[in-house]
Amino acid sequence: MCEDDHGHEYGRDHGHDHRQERTGIGRRAVFVTGAAAALTLGSVSFASAAPREQRTRTVRGTLPPGSPDFVYVPVEVPRGVREIHVAYTYDRPAVPAGIQGNALDIGLFDERGTELGGRGFRGWSGGARTEFSVRADAATPGYVPGPVRPGTWHIALGPYTVAPQGLSYEITVTLTYGEQDEAPRPVYPPERAAGRGRAWYRGDCHLHSEYSDGRYTLAEIAQLARAAGLDFINSSEHNTHSAHAHWAGLAGDDLLILLGEEVTTRNGHVVALGTEPGTFVDWRYRARDNRFGRFARQIRRAGGLVVPAHPHATCIGCNWKFGFGEADAVEVWNGAYTPDDEVALADWDGMLVASVRDGGRDWIPAMGSSDSHRSPDVIGRPQTVVLADDLTREAIQDGIRAGRSYVAESSQLSLSFTASGGRGEHAGIGERLRVADDTPVTVRLEVTGAPRCTVRLVTDQGVLFTGDPLPVSGEGVVEWRTTASYAAYVRAEIRHETAAGPVPGALAAFTNPVFLGR
Repeated sequence: MCEDDHGHEYGRDHGHDHRQERTGIGRRAVFVTGAAAALTLGSVSFASAAPREQRTRTVRGTLPPGSPDFVYVPVEVPRGVREIHVAYTYDRPAVPAGIQGNALDIGLFDERGTELGGRGFRGWSGGARTEFSVRADAATPGYVPGPVRPGTWHIALGPYTVAPQGLSYEITVTLTYGEQDEAPRPVYPPERAAGRGRAWYRGDCHLHSEYSDGRYTLAEIAQLARAAGLDFINSSEHNTHSAHAHWAGLAGDDLLILLGEEVTTRNGHVVALGTEPGTFVDWRYRARDNRFGRFARQIRRAGGLVVPAHPHATCIGCNWKFGFGEADAVEVWNGAYTPDDEVALADWDGMLVASVRDGGRDWIPAMGSSDSHRSPDVIGRPQTVVLADDLTREAIQDGIRAGRSYVAESSQLSLSFTASGGRGEHAGIGERLRVADDTPVTVRLEVTGAPRCTVRLVTDQGVLFTGDPLPVSGEGVVEWRTTASYAAYVRAEIRHETAAGPVPGALAAFTNPVFLGR
């Protein structure tokens, strides 16, 4: 689900009847800020006013093709302000086929500044909204409530694409004066649910709501997750952690809610999976800036996993260009199975083959998630099924990091995949069967819920076994014998009949590998 993760579909322009001051781009100084590939324009100033009064300023400008990734509009906020409201619009000229039109993202930083790292971050809506408000006790979804302090705030513009004619914009800033209400104390969901001890738990770790560019409410996501048979989900809004404090009432003994972010850069997206509540991860850099490692380490320090998302997706800015040296896992299957997922699967298999050279010590586990945004996106299609010691944040992350997981298109499909030697040696998914190179190994796969699907066993030498279609009952057992000298690892794929789905032989499920040999 990656046709446009920035949500560039807009409603009508929102006007105001307040006084306006018009300024053109030529009247503002331009200089480079501390954030990479960014420009800061001249300030918009406001005078003090009496309580309950509103003051409005409007600025207009045009961004040319080749503009920097981020353009900041400073807003001088005086004392006594209760609320900041921002509305914007921009032109969308017709462009020839194959040429990108205009798309302009927007966000907000407070008086603490725009330095990389996001200390002053107050929210981001990308292209999903034409207006937003921030005050101490409340904020538009995507934005963080908190005190409106005096100083220089910044409206952040992200020219995602610019047409050859340029991108003309208009921003209207309205300040409401008065006493501020008390900021709410955030309450977060618990890090534990009522698990079944060591068991297989089903989760969807890549989801979007109205807190970024989705249409689902958080309550709808929780309801649909339960209906999909999920045990856990991960909050992963684009470039904002603003939903974190709104999940607490939707968790329960039957649903563990992890907190994270989809860090959406111009060179690929990465899911921060299961970070500490309130963790914000900056996204304002490209691969050439050599900054991703800093933020990958931040994710880990905050207790999260680093998971590159849809690495071969075709949407602008979605293709992963940072390499996989910092990855804890990789999202191989994203939403409905499509050709870019097939490419990601093949690329991941190539990484497994490369890992064999060091004995499989540095392999990267694979995951699958729905990337659901709105109906008819199916939450839990696909889902990652994790063997964990309990239904807790730490246990689920341990299982994902170790690769003790498989990916299935729904909760109807279950499997068991093991390898055993002749002396009782035994290993499951993500584990190593330590046997001599010439020791006979039996690989066994048990499947339920996969009618008319075909089983393939894939090794570092390629596909070495393809079974007959499973019966209409969807149940079956496959056994295959090999040695470690013949196959350094074995993983299973369960595929639909050739005619089914948008990809011939689309996946119904696949496993992480079992490694063979010492």
